[in-house]
Amino acid sequence: MGRKLTRDFYDRETLEVAHDLIGMLLVRREGRLRRIGRIVETEAYKGPQDLAAHSARGRTPRNEVMFGPPGHAYVYFIYGFWHCLNVVTEGEGIPHAVLLRALEPVAGVRAATWGPGLLCRGMLIDRRLNGADLSADHLWLERPDHEPSPRVGRATRIGVDYAGAWARRPWRFFDRDSPYVSTVSRATRIRAGIVPPRKG
Repeated sequence: MGRKLTRDFYDRETLEVAHDLIGMLLVRREGRLRRIGRIVETEAYKGPQDLAAHSARGRTPRNEVMFGPPGHAYVYFIYGFWHCLNVVTEGEGIPHAVLLRALEPVAGVRAATWGPGLLCRGMLIDRRLNGADLSADHLWLERPDHEPSPRVGRATRIGVDYAGAWARRPWRFFDRDSPYVSTVSRATRIRAGIVPPRKG
C-alpha cells in the first residue's frame, strides 16, 4: 500500500505531525487480515502546559507512554466504553501526542470510523496495544503511494471546554473533502452514500 513511517516522522513538532498525518494510512494486522484506514482527522495535545492533555497533571501510570520515545501508541479507555488511539510525538520526556479522530476505510473495515471511539472499534484497537511500537508489525502507519495531497482544514479541538483558553487553540486538523470527519453532518454522509437515509 505504501511506505511505513519512520521514527523521524514522529520525532518532530507535534502540530506538524498532526497536520501531516492527514492522508496517511493506519494499518492493523491480525494474522493474515489487515484493516486499513486513511486518516482524515487528528488533534494535537502538548502537555504538561496544555490543560487539555492527559499529561497536564504530570506523569502517571495511565499516561506513562506519552513520556516515552516518539512513534509509539498511547491507547486509553474512557467513559467505560470507548478506546482512543494516540501517536506519541517529539523527544523522549516530552509528553505530547496526536489523537486520531477519524478514518476513511480503505480495506477490511466495515464499521463506522468517524470519531476516536468508533475508529478504535472499527480497527479492533484496545488497551492491549498501549505502548505498541508503530514501526513494528501489528499496528503501524504508512505514507500511501500515488495519493494527491489532501486539503487540510484546521479548527478547535472537541470536548475539551474544561481546559479554558487551551480549548480555543486550533489544534484539530481534518481533510476538508472527507465525509468521514467526525463533525460532518448526517446529510453529507447520506449524500456520500456511507449511511442510509432514514425511512419514513
